[in-house]
Amino acid sequence: MPFADQLISRHTARNLTRAIHAAAPDADLTTLRAAPPQIDALPLRKRADLLRDALLADLPGTYATLARTVRIAREDAQFTGWLIWPVTSALATRAVQEDEPAVFDDAMELLAGLTGRLSSEFAVRTLLRHDLDRALDTIVSGWTGSPDPDVRRLASEGTRPYLPWSVRIPHLQARPEATVPVLDALYRDESEYVRRSVANHLNDLSRDHPEVVLDTASRWLNHPAATTERVVRHGLRTLVKRGHPGALELLGFAPATLDVDGPHLDQETVAFGGTVRFTASIRNIGEAAARLTIDYVVHHRKANGQQRGKTFKLTTRALAPDEQIEVAREHSFRPITTRRYHPGRHAISLQINGIESPHAEFELAPPDTP
Repeated sequence: MPFADQLISRHTARNLTRAIHAAAPDADLTTLRAAPPQIDALPLRKRADLLRDALLADLPGTYATLARTVRIAREDAQFTGWLIWPVTSALATRAVQEDEPAVFDDAMELLAGLTGRLSSEFAVRTLLRHDLDRALDTIVSGWTGSPDPDVRRLASEGTRPYLPWSVRIPHLQARPEATVPVLDALYRDESEYVRRSVANHLNDLSRDHPEVVLDTASRWLNHPAATTERVVRHGLRTLVKRGHPGALELLGFAPATLDVDGPHLDQETVAFGGTVRFTASIRNIGEAAARLTIDYVVHHRKANGQQRGKTFKLTTRALAPDEQIEVAREHSFRPITTRRYHPGRHAISLQINGIESPHAEFELAPPDTP
């Protein structure tokens, strides 16, 4: 599987140039033809921006001219994949520049029509930033009821507060309740693809506005479909990892009286790139059955010598009074692109229904240690 930055490549740029030339044979595509060598040094979003700007430069004129070319191009089944991102971005950019309601509405319609080729979730954010209420009106009244699951997912995904690889929408972050009608319309959707987007959107909201998320999730659980509990559980995952009392209570994880023995580590020094194994025993010493969500926290040493916790899912269990379970897990310190490890003192703890256990410390050896 390619790295993210490779999704829009020189090959993508050449395919886009061929598609636009076929749709507009008289256009001088000098800027697009010059783009491929410039791509390699850029991250993914800047690659999309480079091709968007080249497309706008090579197809000057009105939004209507650009939209007509795109509609011709989409008649070709090969007009698909990652080349669509700069195309939808160009449409949204020119629509905003013209600032006409009819143009705005046409751009929304065209983005919805293209989203099956590659999601228009990045481009629609340009329109949301320009006229949030007009865009949301189309999304709520039209997209959420579309027979096309790609369009319904676009309604949820395109309005996410923290959509990866995308620009932020300040008005949405200031009005967290603005997208709740979108989620209300889709949380019971027949498509898992759509429901997963709803859960991710809810999780995004929880980072800054847990009260909005808990109110929304509570309403859903009062009128659930068979899939609602799973949507809510996935949407509250960050709050659960943070030990948020309201989220834990909503999911049925009440405070419990437990005897926790551990975590116990299998070694005091872990090789760089190696693994550490921990075990623990958990006994319910209360008089009532206990429903437990059990996570573990790795307290990584940072470059400044301080530790920062990263929470990982372990298991969910129900324990009868006096029942005991054993848990175990291996955690890898194999180098990965998304995390840098710093040798020195680390620790592991358990987190059970939001309550953290004492830390078990270990030393991560430097990379060159035998």
